Amino acid sequence: MIWKSKGARAVTSEQEMRERRDQVKKGTSTSGPPTTSRHRSPPKMAPICIRTVLISESVDPRCRAILEEHGIRVTEKQNMKKEELIAEIKHYDGLVVRSATKVTADVIKAADNLKIIGRAGTGVDNVDVDAATKKGIVVMNTPSGNTISAAELTCAMLMSLSRNVPQAAMSMKQGNWDRKKFMGAELYGKVLGIVGLGRIGKEVATRMQAFGMRTIGYDPITPPEVSASWGVEQMSLEQLWPQCDYITVHTPLMPSTVGLLNDETFAKCKKGVKVVNCARGGIIDEAALLRALESGQCGGAGLDVFVEEPPKHRSLVDHPNVISCPHLGASTKEAQARCGEDIALQIVDMVNGKNLVGAVNAQVLAGTFSQESQQLIKLGETVGAVLQSCSASENLFSQAHITTRGDCMKSCGGYMTSAVLMGLLNRESGCSANLINVLSLAKDSGIVVKQSHCASEAAGVCKVEVVADGHSYKASGSVQGGVPVLLELGDSVFRQPVSLTGNLLFLQASAGPQLLSSVAGVLASEGVQIESFSAPVDHTGDVWYCVGVSSLLRDLSVLKPLVKNVAQLSI
Repeated sequence: MIWKSKGARAVTSEQEMRERRDQVKKGTSTSGPPTTSRHRSPPKMAPICIRTVLISESVDPRCRAILEEHGIRVTEKQNMKKEELIAEIKHYDGLVVRSATKVTADVIKAADNLKIIGRAGTGVDNVDVDAATKKGIVVMNTPSGNTISAAELTCAMLMSLSRNVPQAAMSMKQGNWDRKKFMGAELYGKVLGIVGLGRIGKEVATRMQAFGMRTIGYDPITPPEVSASWGVEQMSLEQLWPQCDYITVHTPLMPSTVGLLNDETFAKCKKGVKVVNCARGGIIDEAALLRALESGQCGGAGLDVFVEEPPKHRSLVDHPNVISCPHLGASTKEAQARCGEDIALQIVDMVNGKNLVGAVNAQVLAGTFSQESQQLIKLGETVGAVLQSCSASENLFSQAHITTRGDCMKSCGGYMTSAVLMGLLNRESGCSANLINVLSLAKDSGIVVKQSHCASEAAGVCKVEVVADGHSYKASGSVQGGVPVLLELGDSVFRQPVSLTGNLLFLQASAGPQLLSSVAGVLASEGVQIESFSAPVDHTGDVWYCVGVSSLLRDLSVLKPLVKNVAQLSI
């Protein structure tokens, strides 16, 4: 069983987020560097401009205050119906929600200017992440905001299950005194199985160890040596089920975790095992749980979440061995304040190009914090744009192979690939590709994308080869002096690297002594001045030249009698 949470692992650490909160409480400018920064300049990432934000639910007032302190206009409109949200969302760059607002594909389709959806909480079940990704919208949650609150509720459920506290309290309110009926059991010496060893699972483990419980667990992402440092022994689920007196689940909800506890797994457990779900409804199969409770295979359940909320079918809620709550995992004053504050700080940090926390669909942005990475992104995009302009095909590319060379580019293949695809696709009418959605757009367009890296003495080179209508087109470039340059186009290696800035005219022609003067004459007649001229090293056959010009030509056909192919673009 393997799951990969889209938002379970934050890009930056929980410690860094706590430091940011402390800065706010102390009145330190949230736009300055972290207190642990050792006087270095804060890193920068590709900028995302957020001017207006809609908050559609009740969040802590600090959320609005922090956003407004950084020049972002905030509007709060709660309890909007779907039609109202669809009509309103087009006016905003950002949307902040909790769990009640359903950000469906229809809402996202209407969001012409939306760049970020911020969920003030852990999960993003109420957001159509796939639709947002295809439209290039960042979906962000607050991965650490409710960690403590959810962990504490889980521990409260475990203790309540062991001592029948809610049932005994209700019996007392009814005027009864049933000491024998509510005989419990100690947690000391019992085995707690924790399925999902992320932030919350870790906090549950450390707290329940204080009661003398043995903690075992399973997680396909967290290394066993890491969980061992918390006192949790990792093992397979097949080994875990039969050992547990109590089981608590802390996984994301996805196809691989739906019904994780079902008839088959309950049968493998100890008779009378008690289970807790404060994560997501559906991780425990509700029908199987009811059958296990009725048969005695399950001795009790603590449920804070349900498949349907509020649940219409109350068989579990009404069962005498079930303790249930109305999804209270994050319902503490501290968690709500923390989540509201965190989502605002995360948005501000992203806008300022400082940091990226909690982005569940934009991991590619995590590598774009430095000035060098922005230069490489510009390189990839411009090389892609050159190939798109210079290819003779009128059809979309069927293949794209991006190769990075040199140690300095070993870790940037992900965003370099996306940057090249942006250049290839953004020249197409109606296409609005960015780093977030471009891989999805390329797939939808039928482009087979391949990325590779090779060690090379030619450090810092990006080579791109594309195929359209069975013909191959290739180019390579690098960054020199902070500026992207073109090294070769087709089989033409330029004598001097071509600076990829300004207005550029690309000509493919046979070499001849009259070519430059003839081209210059045509350009002059069109009122266009030559500012630079780049020729290839080898003049054999049809080769590519690049001419820097004062302005783009109104009609490229004026050059057709002189050249085989001609293209122009402004960078």
